[in-house]
Amino acid sequence: MSGKHDNHTPRAADAAGIAAAVEILQAGGLVALPTETVYGLAARADEADAVAAIYRAKGRPDFNPLIVHVGALAQAQRLAQFDDRARALAKAFWPGALTLVLPLREDARIAPAVTAGLATIALRCPVHPVMRAVLEASGLALAAPSANRSGAVSPTRAAHVVASLGDAVPLVLDGGACAAGIESTIVALRANGGWQVLRPGPISEAQIAAVLGGAGDVVASGGIEAPGQLASHYAPGKPVRLNANAAEPDEFLIGFGALGGNVSLSASGDLAEAAARLYDCLHQAAAAPQPRIAVAPVPEGGIGAAINDRLRRAAA
Repeated sequence: MSGKHDNHTPRAADAAGIAAAVEILQAGGLVALPTETVYGLAARADEADAVAAIYRAKGRPDFNPLIVHVGALAQAQRLAQFDDRARALAKAFWPGALTLVLPLREDARIAPAVTAGLATIALRCPVHPVMRAVLEASGLALAAPSANRSGAVSPTRAAHVVASLGDAVPLVLDGGACAAGIESTIVALRANGGWQVLRPGPISEAQIAAVLGGAGDVVASGGIEAPGQLASHYAPGKPVRLNANAAEPDEFLIGFGALGGNVSLSASGDLAEAAARLYDCLHQAAAAPQPRIAVAPVPEGGIGAAINDRLRRAAA
């Protein structure tokens, strides 16, 4: 192999890999890299051409806003209007798997495609050391949806990114398997003092309520305000049957707990393990010879709500 890096080989997320990623991002290019939730496809959020490259690579509908990743609260406050509630949530859960949907500052340097023309912006301060290193070294705010073709299963390993996007991404940084395995919880703070979970995730509604006091608004706005709100999302390209207690002959079974299968989300019935393994199992099911997929019942409690949300969209 020549000195030129092969796109189909993920690169180690060492100092040289991170420096290469920063150089590409500052020049307006794309880099796929790990966060604690899933692998993200990152571009600088302040340049329209850079953001357009994300949409091209993903084949993503342009009405879907993108999450902007920042290295620190101070950087976030230059992009959005933070009130006491937003600061309290950031203090409690950042860095971490919580995305805040807040009013966009008028002077924010953000490409309109990032917010899909909305007056709000979705912000997250990630905890993953590779993403943090790239944010810190680049000084950029990075728009980074999941690094896969739009609507396909989200990637939790570097190999998933290469399989889904191939040559569309000049550099994939390999940081191993993602710990949380499902995308961040998204909460919108409303001007009237209300709030709403737009996408369930690793941080539960109860944890948010404990910081803000009181339950969230259940009213849905009807519009697409955040990633992952399209009904059919995370689709493995085959029919998916949920709450299956056994597999039909033509089905690949994803098990949970006592119900085994071709693969299992968690043989011990651990919901955190199931969340971390969810997309890996869906990738295996998509690649299997069986034409259909069955999934064992997963309880709704806690993080189970987020897992079932993704499974219902995969089955839609």
